Amino acid sequence: MGEQTIDQEPGAVPACDITASGVSVPIAGSVDARPEVAGETESRLAFAPAALALIDELWEMHGPLMFHQSGGCCDGSAPMCYQEGEFKTGGQDVKLGTLVLPPLASNPEGGPREIAFWMSREQFGVWAHTHLTVDAVPGRGSGFSLEAPEGKRFLIRSRLL
Repeated sequence: MGEQTIDQEPGAVPACDITASGVSVPIAGSVDARPEVAGETESRLAFAPAALALIDELWEMHGPLMFHQSGGCCDGSAPMCYQEGEFKTGGQDVKLGTLVLPPLASNPEGGPREIAFWMSREQFGVWAHTHLTVDAVPGRGSGFSLEAPEGKRFLIRSRLL
């Protein structure tokens, strides 16, 4: 069991879960994001089933979404979910991937949903050799992330490429 940080509740899962051993496997049922980094053809980003379910809930409440991952590990490194366009990205950010989901059952004519996942360029440099999976667990969301009041939070699980 890892060390507990100041803002963690007892038994809470850290914002990032970096695999300690050299052996790791993808989370069953995860959906790969479309790669967006120039020159890359394989996805380095996926979304676990629990994250997909939470994304559906948040999309129903808030409409189109986006993610941004800033620096830091493990405190302050949780992926933040915003309404699309609410977080301003720029040259200091890398678009790591785009999650493409089917229309919601409540709006089948809505067309596919695309959710961009951005990361600070500095953090991208640190995690350049990892595959990231966005997951969701019970707990308090971070800062202004849309899941904060829902009793769930997004986190990153990583494994070496």
